[in-house]
Amino acid sequence: MLEADRLVIYAASENEMNKILAEEGDEHLRRAYGEMLRGSLEHPEDWGWYALWMIVRKDGKYIGNLSFKGVPEDGVAELGYGIAEEYRGFGYATEAVETILAWAFDQPGVTSVAAETEADNAASRRVLEKCGFLPAGEGREGPRYVRDSDSYGDFDGFGDDPDPFL
Repeated sequence: MLEADRLVIYAASENEMNKILAEEGDEHLRRAYGEMLRGSLEHPEDWGWYALWMIVRKDGKYIGNLSFKGVPEDGVAELGYGIAEEYRGFGYATEAVETILAWAFDQPGVTSVAAETEADNAASRRVLEKCGFLPAGEGREGPRYVRDSDSYGDFDGFGDDPDPFL
């Protein structure tokens, strides 16, 4: 379990992932969640790299999730995330991504974390930029961003941004 200022983030259990999978109405997400569950069950020693991570406010309200796309390949972990619409714009995604970056860079062999976003998703791009990710070309799902571990300790937070969570 990981704690941030306003959030608790943890890898979902098999039961939690089954519940989310059963309730998901979007076919694309349902397929992705099913792959995560299969990966988690097939590789329990690497649960955190396959599982859906729950993003929960400290008041207990589940507001979104994030995940990696399996064990890092060649030192690169790939991250995805989403916040429920009614909780967007409050900085929860930025806080969650920064928190999971600390976990990822603490894992052996991780040299960078990558994320892709849809080209028209300005809010997601802004989260990545605030978290120190740099543009790295195009991926399969859209623009690709990367954060290297060697720059992780140098990241000085949000600089002079008066409201880093927007």
